[in-house]
Amino acid sequence: MQKELKQLLENCTLCPHQCRVNRLQGKRGFCRAGALASVYGYHLHQGEEPPISGCSGSGTIFFSRCNSRCVYCQNYTFSQLGQGKECSLEKLAQAMLSLQAQGAHNINLVSPTHFVPQIIGALELAKAEGLNIPLVYNTMAYDAVPTLKLLENLVDIYLADMRYADDKLALEYSSLPNFTQVNQAAIKEMYRQVGNLKITNGLAQRGLLVRLLVLPNRISGTKKLMQFLAKELSVEVSFSLMSQYYPTYLAKDMPLLARQINQPEWKEVVAAASDLGLENGWIQDQPTEFERNKFLGVNFNQVE
Repeated sequence: MQKELKQLLENCTLCPHQCRVNRLQGKRGFCRAGALASVYGYHLHQGEEPPISGCSGSGTIFFSRCNSRCVYCQNYTFSQLGQGKECSLEKLAQAMLSLQAQGAHNINLVSPTHFVPQIIGALELAKAEGLNIPLVYNTMAYDAVPTLKLLENLVDIYLADMRYADDKLALEYSSLPNFTQVNQAAIKEMYRQVGNLKITNGLAQRGLLVRLLVLPNRISGTKKLMQFLAKELSVEVSFSLMSQYYPTYLAKDMPLLARQINQPEWKEVVAAASDLGLENGWIQDQPTEFERNKFLGVNFNQVE
């Protein structure tokens, strides 16, 4: 890893939590990540949006730890409880190359924010050995703009969440201070770098795709988020309107989050997208029953 990238871990300000801990000396901040990248597993994933998964699947690498603490996270065993293995830059690079060899349409980095220096280092190694498929940065988008700038010309596709329109709710349910300002600034920077989503032969090649997970009781404020996209970016921005929320982890015991969304809530946001002129997107069918964690039963490749 380049010296400048290592220095970012000596006084960690990679994300807006600005913990300033020395991860190279074993100190742990909000995300609890250390000096090495930690990976839960990797595999060809068919469950992303159609231009991301395609026919062969998205080469998805699931990092352990996260810089948010969503009370409803379906991946909490590795995002919050830390399941996974630390790995060297060489092993992370080999995971990328293995996914490409399996036919992945892209390399999809899930919850990558806290490991940006390690990812950049591994990419350098992987590209030297022939990695040549698009790179997807799959993020909650609680990202610091200076960190995103390090990724310019490295990331091809930003797959980014806009989860809350209310700072109080973002803090209560995901432990994310000042979320709306941070999130909107990050989305604008991503859009500046890659622009609207460009699709060739059904597969995304470059651009921004914004995910909007609809939460019950209008907690996500999805209509306001779509207004931001239409007014501050473009009505041509690509979006994914998601109805898949189900109460898991701590949310099962929280009254406002202890159910799936209902038909009126879903119809409201679908109508709002149309009213705002947002047409470049994917609208998920509303589930009729609780969905199990989509990763159960998947055979992950493990880093050794």
